[in-house]
Amino acid sequence: MSDPIRLAPGDQAPDFTLDDADGKPVTLSEVLASTGQRVVLYFYPAAMTPGCTTQACDFRDNLREFGSAGLTVLGVSPDTTDKLAAFREKEGLTFTLLGDPGKETLRAYGAFGEKKNYGRTVQGVIRSTVVVGADGKVEKAFYNVKATGHVDRLKKELGV
Repeated sequence: MSDPIRLAPGDQAPDFTLDDADGKPVTLSEVLASTGQRVVLYFYPAAMTPGCTTQACDFRDNLREFGSAGLTVLGVSPDTTDKLAAFREKEGLTFTLLGDPGKETLRAYGAFGEKKNYGRTVQGVIRSTVVVGADGKVEKAFYNVKATGHVDRLKKELGV
């Protein structure tokens, strides 16, 4: 097994179209063009799990601050749209959740591949966050982040 790619500041962010929790397609380049804002793409393993719920609720609770700083938050996981809709409703999530069951976007962003899980090497989602500028270029990329405390760290890094 090989290491996944890693995006770095200055790289062109891979464009994608993924379905949101309502089954509507969302395209990164269209979000950038229509909002004129930077995008925080955060990649997480699975809706409704403890760590992912903690992280999603952290983003939800800080969404106003991200928005005020000109940042749109999008969460991406390999979940189905039905599971994303249930997750959104259960946790009162007010930002867009995108499903990537084929894992093409996760792979393109270096958020799927070999990782350590309880001491074993496995293939899976690598908890990651990529900040994409309004110009479509990567501003920051964080890999192997922790669910707890990551939003606060991200806010510090971005001056939010």
